[in-house]
Amino acid sequence: MSIESLHFEPGDETEQQLLGARMASVFAAGVIIFLQGELGAGKTTLVRGFLRGLGYRGNVKSPTYTLIEPYLIDHHTICHLDLYRLADADELEYLGVRDLLAEQATLLIEWPERGEGALPSPDLRIDIRYLEQGRSLTVSAESSVGAHQLTHLKALLQSGKAGSADI
Repeated sequence: MSIESLHFEPGDETEQQLLGARMASVFAAGVIIFLQGELGAGKTTLVRGFLRGLGYRGNVKSPTYTLIEPYLIDHHTICHLDLYRLADADELEYLGVRDLLAEQATLLIEWPERGEGALPSPDLRIDIRYLEQGRSLTVSAESSVGAHQLTHLKALLQSGKAGSADI
């Protein structure tokens, strides 16, 4: 059950990356984020912005074929998972998801429904939908940790200090 949610309508890819960067500036290590939306909706675009917001400057590619792309940023592990090609949720064991959870890695998971039963509940769920111009994003808190993160994001955006991150 969703505790709280925020809604955004970024007009283009740059705005969507900026939103991801703003989210990263308030999220704590170890958060689990489910990213849901159709193919091409911009899940990886949002992750790219998130990683840029944390200071990562390397190439951010979709883990469609590798299933997982790990990033070490300031001694924190952030993993971008794309479970679209997952044949069975039990395959998550081979990917080392249990180890990532034990080390409090931040997990950004595309197509989480493919890992149902093997994944823990998320702290945040981000639903991305197509609009005629841009996208519609709804960020919902699914835990007390997620609600805390949304509260901080809302305060950041309302303070006007969100600025334009270097994405």
